[in-house]
Amino acid sequence: MKLRVSLIQQPIVWQDPEANRAHFASAIEPLASRTDLVVLPETFTTGFTMEVERVAEPVGGPTTEWLLGMARRLDAVVTGSVITVDGGRYYNRLLWATPGGELHHYDKRHLFRMGNEHRHFTAGRSVRCLEWRGWRVCPLVCYDLRFPVFSRRRPDLDYDLLIYVANWPAVRRYAWQQLLKARAIENLAFVAGVNRIGPDGNDVGHAGDSVMHDFLGEPLADMGSEPGVATVELDGDALRAFRERFPAHLDADPFELRL
Repeated sequence: MKLRVSLIQQPIVWQDPEANRAHFASAIEPLASRTDLVVLPETFTTGFTMEVERVAEPVGGPTTEWLLGMARRLDAVVTGSVITVDGGRYYNRLLWATPGGELHHYDKRHLFRMGNEHRHFTAGRSVRCLEWRGWRVCPLVCYDLRFPVFSRRRPDLDYDLLIYVANWPAVRRYAWQQLLKARAIENLAFVAGVNRIGPDGNDVGHAGDSVMHDFLGEPLADMGSEPGVATVELDGDALRAFRERFPAHLDADPFELRL
């Protein structure tokens, strides 16, 4: 079983949702009927800003409608994170829009305290696996990458593809590159990391380095530091065959995750 995944690496206009929706639309519209899953960066409509009162969208806001519309037009899931206000609290919320009109979300669990994210946002409480076209996908956000226990494959969180959407600064690009590879190897899973490029409104640079690793940690796509779109076809049969030949997950230490 195959799954076509498109990684969208682009710059983000600081705190300008309308401009960013237009820009990302032009980047992904050519993918109509040519992909199954489109992955956008973290906070793709605003950049990683702490001015949440200014830029946060309500539940069901314009970016939600845009994502659902793009999913219908592309006949694919479209996902990325959006600063969202819900019940008076602010979340770095990954939205997962399907072409059938379903909307799921995951709220970023690990808030980046070095950027004061924990002072402005509320942390999510749970990780989840989403089913799509025969695949099990676990979507996470940026700083979550540094906490492997949270995303460890286990009986209550079994997936084929692990996704990280990010605004990961260039100064820490080596950590980004190595941790994505490690998540693939340790979980015997495909792992995608989708990062933005260019400076943000705080003059923090981003090098991109969006990548898709296979279950051995080998790169299937590595986008470097240029804007672009990379579509990779994942082979589910190869994944299952490798897990049968090398079932290291059966020897993993049992644990209970308390959130």
